[in-house]
Amino acid sequence: MIESFYNEKEAIRESFDKAADTYDAAAVLQREVVERLFERLALINIQPQVILDAGSGTGAASPLLKERFRDAQYIELDLALNMLKTARTKTGGIKKWLSFFDSNKSSAVCADIEHIPLANESVDLIWSSLTIQWCNTPDATFKEFSRILKPGGVVIFSSLGPDTLKELRASFANIDGYEHVNQFIDMHDLGDALVAHGLTMPVMDMEYITMTYPTVKAVMHDLKHIGASNKMNGRRNGLLGKAAWQKIQSQYEAFRRDDVLPCTYEVVYGHAWKPTAKPKSLADGSQIIEFRPRDR
Repeated sequence: MIESFYNEKEAIRESFDKAADTYDAAAVLQREVVERLFERLALINIQPQVILDAGSGTGAASPLLKERFRDAQYIELDLALNMLKTARTKTGGIKKWLSFFDSNKSSAVCADIEHIPLANESVDLIWSSLTIQWCNTPDATFKEFSRILKPGGVVIFSSLGPDTLKELRASFANIDGYEHVNQFIDMHDLGDALVAHGLTMPVMDMEYITMTYPTVKAVMHDLKHIGASNKMNGRRNGLLGKAAWQKIQSQYEAFRRDDVLPCTYEVVYGHAWKPTAKPKSLADGSQIIEFRPRDR
């Protein structure tokens, strides 16, 4: 079933491909969330041999992950080819971007996180920052994460919650019958999906980060230049008229405080482990999950 608020994956790929050259200049929030997610990773005791950066974009997390885990094989995966090319130009060219395992222990793969072309139980750590929100449901992604994680492996991620862009959503209210602002998955639903696909000991938290802008046009400009414009099935295909845009801007102006316009992001963080042994079933169908400490 295709819901009106589901994203069109090919449209998302095209949007991020077009935004590759302008992404870094506009991605202030994305860099901040990478740093905050890395702070959470620093609290986890893990020494991975293989790391997957799922939804790597232009490589914001690459220096942090490579510095901490210097001996690990590092794989960047992204839906948009131009994002991967931009990331590789930062690390000495794109000659080997298609190579899975090069001499620098770094490689890139252009693929969808809902269909990851890696072998079962081949990755120790999955890192994914602000990517899962582009999936229509988290189930396919977490199923893939569970499949490719080694027993004892960890997935750590950030995503966006339902209150993201709430000012923009309110400003588009009553304009027409179309979907104008992306919808995002609740933190509790993400946690449930982790457990449903065999990932255990989930830890979830969230925070609000508010960006500020001088005008509504500046808000829309940043969204466009990071490739985050509306790509839902129920979006309007034609342009809005002048009167509609004036109404949208007027409604957004109601949120102005201290001479700036807020743009709120509900940022969700989570991590979970893959058990080191398969759950044992009891007579009543319930399961016992055993955990063993990792070797230090």
